Amino acid sequence: MHAKPTLTTGLLAFMAVGSGLSVASLYYVQPLLELLAREYGLSETNAGFLVTLAQLGYLAGLIVVVPLGDHHERRKLLVITSALTALGLLAMGLAPSFMLLAAFSVVVGTTCVTAQLLVPLAAHLASDEKRGSAVGGVMSGLLMGILLARTFSGVMAELAGWRSVFIVAAALMAMYSVACWRVLPHLAPTSNTSYRTLYVSILHLFRDEAVLRRRSLIGGLQYAVFGIFWTAMAFMLVRQYQMSEAMIGMFGLIGAIGILAARIAGKLADKGWARLSTGGFLCVTISSWPLLYWGQWSIIAFGIGVVLLDLGIQGAHISNQSEIYRLNPEARNRLTTGYMASYFLGGAFGSASAAVSYGMGEWPAVVALGLAVSILCAVIWALTELRFPVGQMKHGA
Repeated sequence: MHAKPTLTTGLLAFMAVGSGLSVASLYYVQPLLELLAREYGLSETNAGFLVTLAQLGYLAGLIVVVPLGDHHERRKLLVITSALTALGLLAMGLAPSFMLLAAFSVVVGTTCVTAQLLVPLAAHLASDEKRGSAVGGVMSGLLMGILLARTFSGVMAELAGWRSVFIVAAALMAMYSVACWRVLPHLAPTSNTSYRTLYVSILHLFRDEAVLRRRSLIGGLQYAVFGIFWTAMAFMLVRQYQMSEAMIGMFGLIGAIGILAARIAGKLADKGWARLSTGGFLCVTISSWPLLYWGQWSIIAFGIGVVLLDLGIQGAHISNQSEIYRLNPEARNRLTTGYMASYFLGGAFGSASAAVSYGMGEWPAVVALGLAVSILCAVIWALTELRFPVGQMKHGA
């Protein structure tokens, strides 16, 4: 029996970079929606559905690809998913029509689940007392990728056109695929069941683990809030402030302050406070929406709102993951599938509803929707988790 490889600081950093690069593939398109709508003669609602399609592809990848991390050698699987993402991004950059662009975005969404293979890998390699911090470290990279993808995309589109965004991103993912083979350790699979049993066991985990059910619902609603904001934001900023794609992308840099939440939430989870801290992060999310509404007239208020929104959403997300990775060490990839499938199903709903809401009532309708979902999420947390005594809330139940 081989000893488990050590999770060094360098390896954790490498996994954080890969997590950010892969998940960024899903978000490059968001600052480009107004530009693509103009180029292809689309309505804002139809252009916004491009984000929804990519997220549905990601949902498919979570269900089909991520559980294979428990069943296959993970280094090889990570090399393959990274390489396929690179090919999909290149195809998006060369796509001659919007229909093909949309089709290739689904392919990229399905394969860029590399990040969701790296997070449970970090949890697997980390010691029990440092698992929350390890998950927070890789998630910091993932969140940085989500946020900086918009900045990179906006600047590149301004300098060299929107196609250059996907072509450069394809080259970066190709390099990471090669690096995975050279840097990542060999790890034996943790499951040798049949594929049918592997996938059915995800449903069994939902049936048996109340923590997974609660955290998946909270996570899905929080990511719906994320999708509601970031899908509609570009339309409002162009209409109210006549911002360029590069300026819109810069809001990713402001939101990157939310990365602090990953570190804070990871450390709180290691001390046993993930349950209680989740409620605090949900309240921070709620507090962002009045500022975002005011953002129609004040760009400073809008910027502060972006920071609070990302702090709240990312902090709750890390708290959720820290809780579910304590449940079953041999099924961490399947736990990831269960939780993240719920998470991105919420995101797809958020993106689609934001596009429709903006079409119906512009920014005020989007803010009303985002605030309502944020409050619903906090109510669910209170009803399902405040019923425990403080001691149980600290240590989990």
